[in-house]
Amino acid sequence: MATRNLWSKEELILAFNLYLKLPFGKMHTGTPEIIELASLLGRSVNAISIRLTNFASCDSYHKKRGVKGMIGGIKQCQPIWDEFFDNQEELVFLSEKILAKKENTSIEKKYKELLYDLNHLKGETILRAVKTRVNQSVFRQMVLANYGTKCAISGIDIPELLLASHIIPWSKNKRERLNPENGICFSPLYDKAFDRGLIGINQNYQVILSSNLKKKKETTFYQKHFFPIENFEISKSINYLPRKDFLEYHLDTIFNKKD
Repeated sequence: MATRNLWSKEELILAFNLYLKLPFGKMHTGTPEIIELASLLGRSVNAISIRLTNFASCDSYHKKRGVKGMIGGIKQCQPIWDEFFDNQEELVFLSEKILAKKENTSIEKKYKELLYDLNHLKGETILRAVKTRVNQSVFRQMVLANYGTKCAISGIDIPELLLASHIIPWSKNKRERLNPENGICFSPLYDKAFDRGLIGINQNYQVILSSNLKKKKETTFYQKHFFPIENFEISKSINYLPRKDFLEYHLDTIFNKKD
């Protein structure tokens, strides 16, 4: 009788890492990222695809849609899912470290473009800084995937011109830092306007303009970039809608506030 090739915890964490970065519609055997992970783990692309579906079965968003996977697989994946929501930052960073090792590199080398200016830091300080930047990069990948790599307002689809905007700022809620429901994909202009409270998103996912911004209504840039988007409904995300309580927090504490 053949011995079952059981999944290790590291393999499950890597499958979860990929689950976070892919839209649900791309969790099939033809997706390049799935093919790449299958090669790294020495498993079939079908096995990776099934694991991603197992994680979708642990996801409350997809549970509501009736998505189901094999029960045995769910039992293996659920502890990883629970660990993520209990300690998002640690698990995401660990998953990136494991992935870098599988790719025969280090996390410092893999993310050198993000970490180039941290050489002066030492000890725990540099570890915290590296973890923050790596996790922010993963969050960006998650949010861009959730919006089909398009700005939710302008529709710009050039990755280099897109940012993952936190609804509740990174510094204000540690538990929700890496929650994809706490992110919206914006181009730099709308990211900055949202971050500074010049625009907000209401409970109907429509753009509202602050009174501070409307003071500029006679200007050309306002007429071109802001007047057309008032009451505009942002693009619908693929998996996770922005949580309404997060949007309410932004409206209550950031929107229309002066420095």
